[in-house]
Amino acid sequence: MKSKVKSTIVFFLCIILIGFLAYSGAYGVTLGGYELKPLGQVINKGLDLQGGVSVLEEVQGNNVDQKTIDRTVELLSLRVNKLGVSETVVAREGQKRIRIDIPGKFDAKEVIDGVAKTGELKFVGPDNKTILTGKDVKDATASIDSQNGNKPTISLELNSEGAKKFSDATQKFLGQKIAIYLDNEMLTNPQVDAHITDGRASISGGNQTLQEAQRQADLIKSGALPVTVKPVQVKTVGASLGANALPLSILAGKIGIGLVMLFMLLYYRLPGLIADIALTLYVYIVLVAFANVNVTLTLAGIAAFLLTVGMAVDANILIFERTKEELKSGRSIKASIDAGFRRAMSSILDSNITSIISGFVLYNIGTGSVKGFALTLIIGVVLSMFTAITVTRTLMKLVANIGWFNHIKTIGTFGVHDFRKGVVK
Repeated sequence: MKSKVKSTIVFFLCIILIGFLAYSGAYGVTLGGYELKPLGQVINKGLDLQGGVSVLEEVQGNNVDQKTIDRTVELLSLRVNKLGVSETVVAREGQKRIRIDIPGKFDAKEVIDGVAKTGELKFVGPDNKTILTGKDVKDATASIDSQNGNKPTISLELNSEGAKKFSDATQKFLGQKIAIYLDNEMLTNPQVDAHITDGRASISGGNQTLQEAQRQADLIKSGALPVTVKPVQVKTVGASLGANALPLSILAGKIGIGLVMLFMLLYYRLPGLIADIALTLYVYIVLVAFANVNVTLTLAGIAAFLLTVGMAVDANILIFERTKEELKSGRSIKASIDAGFRRAMSSILDSNITSIISGFVLYNIGTGSVKGFALTLIIGVVLSMFTAITVTRTLMKLVANIGWFNHIKTIGTFGVHDFRKGVVK
């Protein structure tokens, strides 16, 4: 009796917790001044869900090493961040191509001209002559200078050739200003206070914040691209198309998940209800994972997510069918549940591991939306195993301890009825 009461309390606490998580994920909640935003607001959305510009750039030249291409990707990312657009994607595709996805921007020419052009970083003296270029800059970082009133400072490190040029310039223009330009935009215009011979300089002063100093340091470091890139594919998704795609995708997801839950409830009754509760928690956990690992959700990603929902339910079906076989052999409810999970485990692991392997292959050789599909699939499959093996099993044992599996109306086609005794074996 004590065990039954304890199981009842724990079961309903689990239901309340899962219900709270589902509600907070769908609508958001505010607790003690801390706000939990709806997951729909915090998950990154791809171009096909909100519109924007996608540009596929190709590195020109035949003898470009991989280190140079990786550096180009890094510099393009810095330039994309300069646009102030969130949820941008700069990723390498194949050997010599780089995809730039910028949601919320609809002027493809502006994106190409402002991000993917070769660009020019230059240090210009008061005589309007160029002293250094981006090729002379080795590194640039921002920090707080405790010896200068805790003001943000940009530290520059030049290569050997740049150090020689800068030494001559700082000696010539001591007490004057040397401006730093990127693509004809002045970044900063500091005054030369010392003759610098070691190629290490610092820029301080002004009212800029550390964040602004870091932005300038990133732009100085990005400098000119080490190679020429040329757009080979430009795609613009209109805002209206993206706005229509998102609600339709959400509706399709609700219908799909709803039909799956209805089938489980009608066919398996109480075990089906438990599977639906576990599925609700699964949906919440997956969406939280998407938000925390910065997955950019696309239409292909939504398709992969719905596919993993079906796989999560499939694991429950395997467990229930194995449990049913144990019930037919005359075992008790609790023994059948344990044996059902144990016997279904190999099938669940086999099917899910093969799906994960397929996901890794697609992620490594795929491009664009294929990568998004693969990443969503991998995350979903891993978490579906967790909910099926852990959550469903825990809830099933709690319900068995309460005694709700002892009536044929709660089990339906799930169990085997012994009409002579009037109980489920």
